[in-house]
Amino acid sequence: MARKAGGNEHLEAARKLLRNAKTADELRLAQSVLLPLELGLSLEQTALAIGRSSGATCTMRTRFAKVASGKMKSPRSKRELRNRAKADKETERTILDEVLADASTGGVVVIPHFKAAIEAKLGKPFSLSSVYRMLARNGWRKLAPDTSHPQGDPQARENWKKNSRLRWSKSS
Repeated sequence: MARKAGGNEHLEAARKLLRNAKTADELRLAQSVLLPLELGLSLEQTALAIGRSSGATCTMRTRFAKVASGKMKSPRSKRELRNRAKADKETERTILDEVLADASTGGVVVIPHFKAAIEAKLGKPFSLSSVYRMLARNGWRKLAPDTSHPQGDPQARENWKKNSRLRWSKSS
């Protein structure tokens, strides 16, 4: 015989979530808590009723209990994460203006050299791709590719190029 579902102390919070649910996921979360407690359904029956696997249903119930008891923060939605990124855009812009001041006047920017300065200003480590995404969010773009190696010989490069006429004439 399966053990009885626990979580009676979170019953009122689940009922409130059921009344105020705005998305299907919030409704399923409330149902994953309420169906076993009020109707006596097993975990498998609850999973079948809400259209999720029994593992996902168990995870939903456990997360709801942790959030309701205050042991865990509720997970942030993708919309909240996007809005947070918009709020941080002003901070990013000021930091980039400080770190890349000479680049705005036409200087060449080599991002790996400035990565450490950006990390120091923000106070946390960043991957190189995150720095490039930050630059893209704030309107920086790659204007010209790096065409030569710093230790290359420009004279040898010119000698290697083909010496052809400036204009080709069509043969008749």
